Amino acid sequence: MANEVCFKNMHLDRPWTLETYQSSGGYSVLKKILREKTPAAEIIDELKTSVLRGRGGAGFPTGLKWSFMRRDEPGQKYIVCNSDEGEPGTCKDRDVLRYNPHALVEGMAIAGYTIGASIGYNYIRGEFWEPYERMEAAIEEAKAAGLLGKDILGSGFDFDLYNHLGAGAYICGEETALLESLEGKKGQPRFKPPFPAGFGLYGKPTTINNTESLASVPEILSQGGKWFVDIGKPSAGGSKLFSVSGHVNKPGNYEIPLGTPFRELLELAGGVRNGRKLKACIVGGSSVPVLPGELIMDVDMDYDALMEAGTLLGSGGVIIMDDTTCMVKVLENLSHFYMSESCGQCTPCREGTGWLARIIHRVEKGQGEMADLDRLEDIAEKVGGNFYKRQGGRTICALGDAASMPVLSFLKHFRKEFEYHIEHKRCMVRS
Repeated sequence: MANEVCFKNMHLDRPWTLETYQSSGGYSVLKKILREKTPAAEIIDELKTSVLRGRGGAGFPTGLKWSFMRRDEPGQKYIVCNSDEGEPGTCKDRDVLRYNPHALVEGMAIAGYTIGASIGYNYIRGEFWEPYERMEAAIEEAKAAGLLGKDILGSGFDFDLYNHLGAGAYICGEETALLESLEGKKGQPRFKPPFPAGFGLYGKPTTINNTESLASVPEILSQGGKWFVDIGKPSAGGSKLFSVSGHVNKPGNYEIPLGTPFRELLELAGGVRNGRKLKACIVGGSSVPVLPGELIMDVDMDYDALMEAGTLLGSGGVIIMDDTTCMVKVLENLSHFYMSESCGQCTPCREGTGWLARIIHRVEKGQGEMADLDRLEDIAEKVGGNFYKRQGGRTICALGDAASMPVLSFLKHFRKEFEYHIEHKRCMVRS
């Protein structure tokens, strides 16, 4: 498809190989940049024109982030790729690593050139063994072809790239916890400031981007920033990978233009399974607010439209729930996850996530009381603030917010189910 960026080679045989990648123009952008000594400012301006926003969840403009690096200052600098992808419902970066690893290699090399970094690290989730092997093979192919290492293609530019396999901790998806883990320490978020651009990996200036973001860079620079922004909406250009899972007929990863109506994405995924009714949807991974089916159907899949609808684009993990779903049980599962994955560094998160999980478990088992619902809202606000009131949390990183948003949104839209569990000591849903 003309609008595909990260998945444009998926129809080709063995798309993960160097031969296939180069057959469709792969590494031509890196070669051109090195041959012509393209000024870093030009590359950054092109990315700003593209309005590429971070695809890992935060949505921060990529070109702006690269501009923070003071590339002319002496000393070591690093480019780091966040391939941890621990957000429930999200599996897009895994497939970029499996099927288009050379796009990430080229994107990281271009990033290294642009910010003045000679070393890059790709931090990969511990469970991603096949993607890790594909990336290792891609790096070796690129080295053998003279596209990585010392004095690349005689340009004077040095860039070495390494994969680092993590241990599968959700918290290491937070960029500063990732850096701590990469340094061999316990994966716990750092206080900010200082920010990674000034004090990052090993105390050196570091730029961190998501897998999809970096893998998009070569195609954006090849086709032009305006081409990319014209794919989507002016405020959020380009295509985006969405991982669709749950009660759909064709779960999988879909690359569509930002601004595509949710209804069209659902149709691509084959619609709700067994012809049932859409009850609810989480559109950006489990940490964003849930929306009832009737509220999401006609919303466009882009940052601004989803914010206006009462949720966030997040990582693009679209979880579909049909009318057989018990929302209390779903929230119990989510709350248990955040309790388990809290690193324990911040007291509100360490204690609050456990408190939330235990109360919701009690409600789900028919042992709750009505006061528990107000208690849940109060605890959630004290841990992660209130998304609907635009109040931030009280923790070093956003895990507290991530644990709180599902609680507040489930109670906002499906409070009657929680009340039924308490009154009747059983679920109101019958499959």
